[in-house]
Formats: sequence, structure tokens, C-alpha cells
Amino acid sequence: MRRRSTGSGQPAKSRRRKTLTLKRHKARKAKKAPSPTESGAEAKIAQLIRERDDALEQQRAAAEVLKIIGASPTELRPVLEVIVKSAARFCDANDVTIFELDGQDLCLAAHRGPLQYESGLRFPCTRGSVAGRTVIDRKAVHVIDLQAEADEFPEGSAFAKRFGHRTTAGVPLLREGVAIGMIQLRRTEVNPFTDKQIALLGTFAAQAVIAIENARLFSETKEALAQQTATSEVLKVIASSPGDLAPMFDVMLESTTRLCEASHCHVWRFDGQLLHAVAVRGDPLFAEWLQKNSPIAPIPGSAAGRIARGEDIVHVVDRRDEEAYSSNPVFRDFVDSSGTRASLSVALRRDGLCLA
Repeated sequence: MRRRSTGSGQPAKSRRRKTLTLKRHKARKAKKAPSPTESGAEAKIAQLIRERDDALEQQRAAAEVLKIIGASPTELRPVLEVIVKSAARFCDANDVTIFELDGQDLCLAAHRGPLQYESGLRFPCTRGSVAGRTVIDRKAVHVIDLQAEADEFPEGSAFAKRFGHRTTAGVPLLREGVAIGMIQLRRTEVNPFTDKQIALLGTFAAQAVIAIENARLFSETKEALAQQTATSEVLKVIASSPGDLAPMFDVMLESTTRLCEASHCHVWRFDGQLLHAVAVRGDPLFAEWLQKNSPIAPIPGSAAGRIARGEDIVHVVDRRDEEAYSSNPVFRDFVDSSGTRASLSVALRRDGLCLA
């Protein structure tokens, strides 16, 4: 005879089976739906993993830049190209640009992105652009929507409307506290950069400064060595031929033309009244003109005339803009025959008297 329970009227074995099934269901349900505490911990772990991976990737990018700097200290452009590429990737920017300060202008040094710049882009370094203000203020500048900031950044806003970018951020390139350029991020939509991204841009700016400084120091060292070599060659010729000026002038003019990247070079000898052409290197037509017209009286307003009058160094950007060019036909013929536009003249003096 089957025993029944007195309460539910169900067999005891059936109740036990039902109880076990219910426990398994609750266990599975608990496993599928973790508690809020467990969910928060897992999210935090996932976030930390992402941050770790990002940090490692950024370190690899930085190491890559430093490796290129170490391998090619004289090659600036490849390093800057790697920097803008890395900045675009890790700062999530559509466009990255590095500008170098050249006098009062900013010049394009490296670029990564879809914006199409004209070759040799340069523009005045003013507060009206993000790049200019970054350099002038020597601190980071972050503009949420540059197209909407025509009053604050008139040149920059016009530029943004022309090329279609919106959010812009810039960090200066500082060498011993002096701004030598800047690196700039752009996005084509209004999407502010995070503090972390701007801080990372500062790291890329520091790398760019290292690359620029290395290239500058190498160039200066190379130029100093070339100048020392040229000086020693001239002194060697003087020592070997103390009574003959022609070999010394030949070596001196050859070195001057090469080191100063000049099209030609010549030496005048001033006797107190007239200028005598004693040596020339460069355009043979110009040499023929000098031989034909020498000696010649110093022309007022010309570089040689100013040297004879007492100036030590005369730098003319365009000789056709000189007063002597329009007022003196001999000087105009001289300039046109030489084909020169810019000139640099240095006086040779002894005891205050101009010799050449």
C-alpha cells in the first residue's frame, strides 16, 4: 500500500524530485544574472584591461618614435610624420598638423589627415588662429567648435569653414620655455577632446621638440665643421703663397659661395675713390661685366656704396628695390647682368679704413 503525505496528498518521492528541480533552476538563474556588485566589478576589470592595453600601445608608439629619432637624428621629416600618425591614432583625431615657427610665420612641417594644404603653407603667427594663439600664449588651446568662434578666432574660424573641421586642440612645442612651433588636432564634428587626449598630445609635442632639436644641433655642428675646414684651407693657401693673393681669393670665394649657398661671389678693392674687381666666382657673364667696367666709383645707395661710406654689413633682400637701381643706369646694368636679387656685403677694414 502506497504511503501518502498527510498535507498535500502528493507522494514524498515526487515532492523531493520537485524540490531538487527548483533548486537547480534557482542555481542556473543565479549564474545567468549576476548581482549588481558582481557586474560592477567585471566592468571595472574590463575598463582596467582596456586602459592597460591603451597604455602599452601608447608606450610602443612612443618607443617607435624615439627609435626613429635615435636611428636618424638628422632626418627630421620621417620622425615628424610618425608623430602625427601616432597622434591621429591615439588622440582619435581626423587630422593632425605640426607647424614650426619661422620668424613671424608658422610653416607646415608635417601633416596627417584629409585636409588638403597647399605646398609650402605658411601664415602669420597671430592670436586669430588656434595655432598662433597656442604659440603666443605657450599653452594648450582647446576650441569645441572653431567654425562658431569667428569673433575669438577670425582667421582660424574662416580656415575651419573652408576645410570643414570643427573641434580643434593645439599644444605648443616648447624648447627651454620658448615656443618653436605647435602640434594641432582637428575633428570634422563637434566632439571635444578629453583631458587625457590633450595630455597625450603634450607627449607627442615633447617628442617633436626632441627631433627638431636633434636635427638643429646636427646641422649647426655640420656647418661649424664646414666653416672651420674652409678657414683652414684659406690659411693653408696663405701660408703656402704669402705673396700671391689670387690663390687665396679663389679658395675663399669658392668656400663662401658654397657655405652661403650663393649663385656667385666677388671681391672689390677700394682705393679711397674707386672700386676695383679683384676676384669673382660664379656667372661668367657677370665676371665679364666686372672686368669691362672695373674700376667704378661707389654708387650712392648701392651695397658697395654703403660699405664705402662706413657700414660694415649690408643685407639687401631685393636689389631691384634699391634706390640706386632706379636712379643709376650703371647700377641697373650691374644688377641685371649679375642676375641677382638678394645680396650680402661685408666690409674688409684695417685700422678703420675700408679696404674691400
